[in-house]
Amino acid sequence: MTLRSRFEAGETTYTAWSSLPEPMAIEVLAGTAFDSVTLDMQHGAHTEDSVMRCLPPVIARGKAAIVRIPVGRFDAASRALDFGADAVIAPMINSADDARNFAAYMKYPPLGERSWGPTIALSRRGVTGPSVLSEDNRRTMALAMIETRQAYEALDDILAVEGIDGIFVGPSDLSLTWSNGARVAPDSPEIVPAVERIAAACKAAGKICGIYLVDVSAAGRLVKTGYRLFAIGAEVRLINAGADQLIGAAKASL
Repeated sequence: MTLRSRFEAGETTYTAWSSLPEPMAIEVLAGTAFDSVTLDMQHGAHTEDSVMRCLPPVIARGKAAIVRIPVGRFDAASRALDFGADAVIAPMINSADDARNFAAYMKYPPLGERSWGPTIALSRRGVTGPSVLSEDNRRTMALAMIETRQAYEALDDILAVEGIDGIFVGPSDLSLTWSNGARVAPDSPEIVPAVERIAAACKAAGKICGIYLVDVSAAGRLVKTGYRLFAIGAEVRLINAGADQLIGAAKASL
């Protein structure tokens, strides 16, 4: 299922977060209970080349394929869609102008200025014809990251931009800018209500709301506030957790 179809069905989506540009690792992630895999080009090591190579195992497993592009690299958003991504997360969207620039690369006219060239994506989906234009404008999702105080204050303006399909919250960076660089504390008293307010604004606008889940035990509370997309841990975190669990179990048996 695509992210759009999951959202419209009322499903909550849990996405694995990939920082390592290795198709075999992506194959493993896509084969787990995660509903989606996100390839990170911002802080992860993914490149346009690795995105092209790593999307196929995600798509083949029927999982939602998401790409986070580097800051300001909206051209990479179009490329990700051409390679078959369902959704793109754009970091540091701090204003309505930023959101419009992002949406322009995500949507075909009349919603945006995306140019035609989705040869790989279309061949994987087995579709052709003029209906692809309108279908892709609806099918693909542009998710603007809210991760600064400036972006938070411009939230309603960002949500009002045609072509922006939802918001993805970076709570650690939000706390960093909120505190003017004093701390990274995504569960701090000022950030928790801000995160809840973002969900309420998305719900009112009829748009999807996602977040990087720093504390997995908070998922239930955040679902109640309106969040429907959760990113959980990069491969390093998953490898560390799995290794510690296995070694711990072995040693406990002695």
